[in-house]
Amino acid sequence: MSSASSLLSPELLARLERLELVSRKIFRGRMKGERRSRRKGQSVEFADFRSYVHGDDLRFLDWNTYARLDRLFLKMFLEEEDLHFYALVDASASMDFGEPTKFAYARQLAAALGFVGLVRGDRVKIETLGQANREPAPVLRGRRSLWRMLEYLDGLEPGANVPLAQGIKSFCVRNSGKGIVVLISDLMEKSGYEPALRYLLAQDMDIYVIHLLSVEEIEPELQGDLRLIDCEDGDVAEITVSGPLLTRYKQTLAAFINSAREFCTRRGMVYLPARNDVPVEQLITGYLRERGLVR
Repeated sequence: MSSASSLLSPELLARLERLELVSRKIFRGRMKGERRSRRKGQSVEFADFRSYVHGDDLRFLDWNTYARLDRLFLKMFLEEEDLHFYALVDASASMDFGEPTKFAYARQLAAALGFVGLVRGDRVKIETLGQANREPAPVLRGRRSLWRMLEYLDGLEPGANVPLAQGIKSFCVRNSGKGIVVLISDLMEKSGYEPALRYLLAQDMDIYVIHLLSVEEIEPELQGDLRLIDCEDGDVAEITVSGPLLTRYKQTLAAFINSAREFCTRRGMVYLPARNDVPVEQLITGYLRERGLVR
């Protein structure tokens, strides 16, 4: 089995195949797909009537109603639309931590959600944030694009240090399509994650922020005298691990998580905490389904 195919096992693919991505908003796609829209159009499934207005297509007049009521009504139908799905994977150095690493977990989660979109005929695009010199990510559609998506993901590596805000700003400039955008990040940015999320808010999209942390960060098993080096900017801190220090650390982490949740919730973004010791399948079929991203 190739390293690309190991991102999604056959068993996981079989379970994901029954799901679909859900948008809280209705977007006009560039071509008709498999997704039903509340927008009235001229497709195949009857939805409602409306009064005839001069200039309407006479082919959709309901002559039976006219015979009964002596009034002209137009048949309306449900249209089907394609959905744009974007997964943004944080590729900064801080994501290369944990077992499995947060970056490896984020790639698998993006692959799983991308597969759900491909099966349903959605437009799928997966991008990394923090890798400035990579070729543009392909826009994928249809089940046959699965291997192309997996090979693209398999070629990604963490470690570049483009600021989160710069990466998201670049994404917003290059992608004006509407749809669902899922940001998978640890939100560990010294200048703050808020500017980055504000760029996303400027887009007319359903925004999901999956705040991914490792169990090693949530429950650190440290003791003694340590010299800590920031993996992104090289800052050094020397500490002595003690009970009170670990308590303060956990309080600071809880405040960080609560602040991110509040920031997102107040602005209409869906905030989803995640940790690398929870299987991707459990995260998607459980928590993400409860929060409305999939059904």
